[in-house]
Amino acid sequence: MSSVKGIRPTLRSEELLKKGAYIAGKWITESKEYFEVTDPATNAVITKLPDQPVQAVDEAIDAAFESYKEFKNTTPRQRAGWLRNMYNLMIENTNDLAKILTWENGKALTEAIGEIKYAASYFEWYAEEACRAYGVTIQPANPSNRAFTLRQPVGVCGLICPWNFPSAMITRKAAAALAAGCTVIVKPDSQTPLSALALAHLIEKAGFPKGSFNVVLSHTRTPEFGLRLCESPKVKKISFTGSTNVGKILMKQSASTMKKLSFELGGNAPFIIFEDADLELAVDQAVASKFRGLGQTCVCANRLYVHASIIDKFSDLLAAKVRKFVMGHGLDEKTTHGCLINQNAIKKVEDHVQDAVKKGAKVVLEGGPLSNLGPSFYSPYILSHVPENAKVSHEETFGPLCPIFSFKNMEEVVGYANDTEVGLAAYVFSKDVNTLYTVSEALETGMVSCNTGLFTDCSIPFGGIGESGFGREGSLYGIEDYTVVKTVTMGNLPKRL
Repeated sequence: MSSVKGIRPTLRSEELLKKGAYIAGKWITESKEYFEVTDPATNAVITKLPDQPVQAVDEAIDAAFESYKEFKNTTPRQRAGWLRNMYNLMIENTNDLAKILTWENGKALTEAIGEIKYAASYFEWYAEEACRAYGVTIQPANPSNRAFTLRQPVGVCGLICPWNFPSAMITRKAAAALAAGCTVIVKPDSQTPLSALALAHLIEKAGFPKGSFNVVLSHTRTPEFGLRLCESPKVKKISFTGSTNVGKILMKQSASTMKKLSFELGGNAPFIIFEDADLELAVDQAVASKFRGLGQTCVCANRLYVHASIIDKFSDLLAAKVRKFVMGHGLDEKTTHGCLINQNAIKKVEDHVQDAVKKGAKVVLEGGPLSNLGPSFYSPYILSHVPENAKVSHEETFGPLCPIFSFKNMEEVVGYANDTEVGLAAYVFSKDVNTLYTVSEALETGMVSCNTGLFTDCSIPFGGIGESGFGREGSLYGIEDYTVVKTVTMGNLPKRL
């Protein structure tokens, strides 16, 4: 275990570390109230930021609305140029952005660097997609009429983002919105706002018009901020990543103005390993999926279903890999895995562990709090032969608990996997393509990953079904969620020659 101390990263560009909200191209640092941003590894205060009044949301909405009047008329090539500039700036500042991210989020620096590169890729992707929002031509039944469609930007967009990927969850939304010609208001989580502010700084340098990208800040008034965005008639779309419960609240609030919505909500991903799977590959990929961000990802494996004939061997191999983790402050170069975001995260892991063990689960690797390292450190637990009535079977842990369930056949495991209201991601491991294909079609999730535990990429559509939400981010489909289709009919045309 690496020792944890109060660490302040050395940044090549200190101007990336901002201390205010960003509205209409101006940095707002003055406020009657402030909130603290802390390092979750040590609880040390990083900085204080304005805890803005609700009126700040109105100011940001007005700024985005005024900017939209001009921004929607920019050409796709103009927007592509700004998006490409943003990609280049993020790559140029990768290490600084990653250090800021690690400092406020707690994940290991290597993971943070990966997130920044992934986040930047959305600006590159949508720089290329901005020019490809095509319409179609249609021949109506009336021979003297012609029709065609246009894809036009939906308007001002409210982007409400979580703490676990404080850079990527913003860029996945904002890059598509800006490419389509929309302007945006970003509300980052108050635990990790510095990454959003660093992006705003680079947006400014990339050349985007003032008011096209705005960041509002609050710790105590987050529900009020969300309500203001949802009820404003000037805001035409809300995109939210977070819990299903909050998503339902935002959906109700948005009904009054019939907003367009995109929700990426909770997951409970099954990770299925059949008897014929490459066991070494399955173990490595399970580690990569389950313990990325120490399990604090929406697509990480939450339930591992391993064929009964190999469950014990798999469990032992997995434990051997996890024992090699180096827990410590994310900025320590020796660290492979950092800390959890807060004490509530630890409480949920412990609740799920105690429940599963009480109901008969076998402890393969005992984890627990690492108070010698800091307040939010928790070493991973691995449990096997977990019963189906355990809480972890139906609730997302969002932490370093790896529960392994046993199954005997395909029909049984598909039934277990689908026994949930959410459907974001799923994983299947087998050497038989027939098994992969059959199970992939049967699983009730928006995404299925076969023989790999890491699948996210800017080129593929990301999103779920059921109570995991709707809408897709990334890919050629991502820009569609920020556009509306307009049909233009030309009538009473001359007879064809």
